[in-house]
Parts: sequence; C-alpha cells; structure tokens
Amino acid sequence: MTLLRPATFAIPGDITALTGGYIYERRLLEGLRDQGRDVRHLELPAAFPDPSPAEMATAIRQLQAVPQNRVLILDGLVFGAIDTAALASLRAPVLAMVHHPLALETGLDPVRRDHLFRTERDNLQLSRHVLVPSPHTRDILIRDYGVEASQISIARPGIDQPTLPPVPVTPPLILSVGILHPRKGHDILIDSLTRIADLDWQAVIVGSPWDHDHASELHAMAKASGLGNRLRLPGKVSADVLQRLFAQASVFALATRYEGYGIVFDEALSHGLPIVSCATGAVPETVPAEARLLVPPDDTTSFAAALRDLLEHPEKRARLASASAALATALPGWANTAQAAGTVLDGPCFD
Repeated sequence: MTLLRPATFAIPGDITALTGGYIYERRLLEGLRDQGRDVRHLELPAAFPDPSPAEMATAIRQLQAVPQNRVLILDGLVFGAIDTAALASLRAPVLAMVHHPLALETGLDPVRRDHLFRTERDNLQLSRHVLVPSPHTRDILIRDYGVEASQISIARPGIDQPTLPPVPVTPPLILSVGILHPRKGHDILIDSLTRIADLDWQAVIVGSPWDHDHASELHAMAKASGLGNRLRLPGKVSADVLQRLFAQASVFALATRYEGYGIVFDEALSHGLPIVSCATGAVPETVPAEARLLVPPDDTTSFAAALRDLLEHPEKRARLASASAALATALPGWANTAQAAGTVLDGPCFD
C-alpha cells in the first residue's frame, strides 16, 4: 500500500469565503483529505498580502512550527509576500500555490509592484515545487520569474454540477460574480449597463467587498447610474442563492482586468451561459471561443456593444449558450484537481 505524504495547508483568513481562490483551496483541501491523506488546515492572519509587522511575525511563527515531515502547501497571497529570510528558515518543505503573481494585481503603485515582484521571484527559488491553476500562470513563472518548467505542475480547478435546471427570467438577467475588487472591472460593467439602458434587462453583481472604499465607490456608481432597481449589488450571498441566480441568468458578464484562471467562468459554462468578458490573462484559454464574446479590458464601449449584441440577437445568445452547456461536459471535477496535487505531494521533489 502506497503511503500518502502528509501535508499542512496554510491559508490566510476565512476559507469559507466565496471567492475563486478560496473555493479552489477549500475544495483542494477536501479532495486531498478524501484520498485518505493527513492534511491539516493552518489559518494564517487574513491581511495578506499586506500584513502588519505583527501579523507577519504571527504568520512566521505559525509556519515555523510546521514539522519537517509534513509538506507545507502555502497559499500564494502569503507565499508571494512573506519575508524571504523567514521563508528560508522554515523546517517544512514548501509547495507554493500560486494562482497568479501578486505583482500583476490591479492598482499597485510602481514601488509596491516592484517589491512584490522581487519578493515572489526570490521566494520561488526556495520552494520545492509550484502548483498553478493554468498554463497561463505557469508560462508567466517560467518567462518572468525564472522558475524551471519541471518545478511547476498544473492542477486545474474542478467544477460542481449545477443543483438547479436553467429557468431564465424575463427580462433577461445579466449576472456578474466576483469579489468587489478593482481587478474584477465591475466599474466597467456598471458603465456599460448605462449605455444599453434602452434595452430590456436586469443585472445582478454578486461579490464580497474587498475593501470598504472600493465597495462604496461601486454602490455610488450604481446609484448615480440612474438604472434604479434594474441593477442590484447584494454583496455576498449564500451558495443556494448563487445557484438560483445562475439558473435564472441569460448572460454571464465579467469585465475583468486580469485572471490567473477564473473559476467563475467554469461555473458559467456549467450553467450553459454565454459569456461576455475581456481578452486578458488566462481568460482566452479558460473560456472556449464557441461560448464567449471577448473585448479588450477597460473598453466600456466594446463591452457594452457585446452585451447589446447578445440581448438584441436571442438566436446568437442561444447558440453560445448551447455551446457553453456542451463544453461544460468536459470540465474536470474536484477529484481531478486533488489527484494532480496528490501526485506532486507524493513525488520525488519531496523525498
């Protein structure tokens, strides 16, 4: 009988948060345990990648306590920001979980961007192996961060099958799901919706606030848009409510400025929705061409035009929706994600 190598999965903050990264890591943790593997969850301070000195010190003490006979799977928000000397002091061998490099986040000033780039580049030289969700992220780490291809494995996110059948509502529902963060481009979506106000539709933007100021800006934009109750921003919703919204939707729209993968696109595919998004990051490889309309990021005019195209041409919307549903049948499950990660954990890099 093959012995499964034990691990500790260190993740900052609330693992139940409904963001793509947390969903991925929670389901990966569950999947590794389902293999019969001893995997402990270590909750680190939530402030990463911008911890206070006290929070950084707390995280370092927690990580230093992980014994050398356990692989330390370290979430990318921590891995890319933790002090390099502290990372080198850890006893446990590190498996880095990099969704996308932190220096690619939206809205960073040049000094902060450079600091994150240098820290993550140096830290990657200390990891035994790196897990990424997509070929896109792998290629960036090879090209820009000096990581050898042999040190990187892809563990593509899985998908859960919908719990409700499609029941599209009238007027058509445009659904967007993503944390209220500048990178998600909800400001572009709101502006785009004002440009198609002459059409009959309703829209919901679901997502937990990233910070109070940005969430307030989005709510102020929505109020000033004149769209009234046609546009709702309910914040974080339960899994059941989210499933209901996906079932009711006719279009999925996310004006993202960057994605290292984009689990929510797989969710939209599984619900048979046509997708309007942006040609940036991993989006073109995550969302099949047959199911999408992609426009340049930060291009409100083009994004509005794509939405108008689907709303004014229901036959085109139906064609993309049909392709989306068909393509979803080939998406992997979370057991596949765990299998890919388990192969790395039990591989020679941790002997």
